[in-house]
Amino acid sequence: MDNNERSRVWLGVAGLVENELGEWLVVMKRYGGLDGKWSLPAGFVKPGETVDEACQRELKEETNVHASMQGFLGFRTGVLQYDISDNLAVFYLTAHTAEQHLEAQLDELYEVRWMAPEDLADDPRTSLMILELLDLKLQAKPIKLDEIEDDNVFGYTAYKLFF
Repeated sequence: MDNNERSRVWLGVAGLVENELGEWLVVMKRYGGLDGKWSLPAGFVKPGETVDEACQRELKEETNVHASMQGFLGFRTGVLQYDISDNLAVFYLTAHTAEQHLEAQLDELYEVRWMAPEDLADDPRTSLMILELLDLKLQAKPIKLDEIEDDNVFGYTAYKLFF
């Protein structure tokens, strides 16, 4: 696969963050198909980071929230216009909100807020993925391996398994 083909394979991350009151952290996007919709904090993986690291970075950049990684929740995949493979790893995180101030990344977002799942279910601006997540019992798969040991034949500088 050449570099042009690789540029048409996207890998993004999203974080479903729940606070101690059972509320979910949601953002309202300013662009694309989610413009004006409640969705999860999300973004693309950068070179040199693992998907869970990218999730934590995007969460902090978009909302100013620090959260504890609980594990891998699921994967969304699709093809845009018969050409671009669009993939999204979704993680489950928990946050203590008493000491945290929400701050929206205003060049990408209109707003960030904590919302109760039942309020998201009733809001017509809630994205399809969140509506689907509302129907699930949240069960994250924690990291099974977070470093590689003696048999690092490929030269990994970071290596994690989620099963």
